[in-house]
Amino acid sequence: MGRILSGRRNLSDEQRMMLDSVDGLMAKYDEAYWGKLDRESAYPDEFVRAMEKQGLAAVPVPKEYGGPGLGVLDASLILEEINAMGGNSQPFHGQYYLLSAISKFASAEMRERYLPKIAAGELRLQSLALTEPEAGSESTRIKTSAEKKGGAYVVKGHKVFISRIENSDLMVLVARTTPYEKVEKKTEGISLFLVPLENIQGMESHRLEMMFNSQTYELFIDELKIPGESLIGEEGKGFRYLLSLLNAERILLSAECIGDARWFVEKSVEYAKQRVVFGRPIGSNQGIQFPIAEVYAKLLAADKVRTTAAELYDGGAEADAVGEYANASKYLASECSWQAANVAMDVYGGSGMAVANHIERKFRETRLFRVAPISNNLVLSYLGERVLGLPRSF
Repeated sequence: MGRILSGRRNLSDEQRMMLDSVDGLMAKYDEAYWGKLDRESAYPDEFVRAMEKQGLAAVPVPKEYGGPGLGVLDASLILEEINAMGGNSQPFHGQYYLLSAISKFASAEMRERYLPKIAAGELRLQSLALTEPEAGSESTRIKTSAEKKGGAYVVKGHKVFISRIENSDLMVLVARTTPYEKVEKKTEGISLFLVPLENIQGMESHRLEMMFNSQTYELFIDELKIPGESLIGEEGKGFRYLLSLLNAERILLSAECIGDARWFVEKSVEYAKQRVVFGRPIGSNQGIQFPIAEVYAKLLAADKVRTTAAELYDGGAEADAVGEYANASKYLASECSWQAANVAMDVYGGSGMAVANHIERKFRETRLFRVAPISNNLVLSYLGERVLGLPRSF
């Protein structure tokens, strides 16, 4: 495992073995591998297949369906370790939080149909179709509609910033089964569907160019017909499922940020020891030491809050209780990783801009998490209003 934070945690033997397996894979799929993918804007298919073969791609799948049955905490440790070793774990954060939701809320028939195949690496569930151009972070304002006709639903709508459509076999689609204008509470009338993507008719996808390597798409949906058994849970009650899913998402993304911050700190420390200017290592200067030490202190705090959030989630705490720590974790970890990225850039100087050193690649990757899947300003608004009881601002 990467040196930063290693040995400072109370991990179980099983968790250490799990992370050793991740490290073994990362020794093969090293920074050069991820750098090549970045230059080619390519999906890490070979790495994903290796994770599937090791049984690490679907860790939240319950044991009765052939999976390890691990919680969000263990899943978050895997994502963190991939990023801490210089990789980009985004193909798995989607699959992990979506599997957590399917395992909790899907019918027995849906779980039996799909979970064993996902656990075996025969199917991938890596895509969530939620965000829309006009709704953005206001998820209750989505306009994509799913109208029930007979035993099927007919879907129309427009989605944007949807990940990994061409690399996934299944997608969780969020739509309104009752229009916003016809519900008493804005959280009512939202439904979730598990949609097979093979030979799909009624949906077009267009890839969006991003500032980092990400398979991100815009979707145009018109007369997409999906069977009634694709509904996850109860019709119109999907917002509750979505809250649970998004809490898991925030925890998992926090872990990726913690992994990024570990990588940046470790790179900064190594370079500050080796780089000699005016006859001494630059790390002997407090102008270099203090920024690295400061971000490390914040890393320790973010790690503890992430662990608390994950333990609450895995322990079955109420969504509001989990949401407080999940949102705080996302905020602290993303701010920490971005600060660590800037510190690394300052420590490396001009060398940080060199593609060969990978600082600029990870710099671009970790910037995402301050604005997605929710901006940090909205996280602060959530904490201010929902947790602290301050007056609503909107």
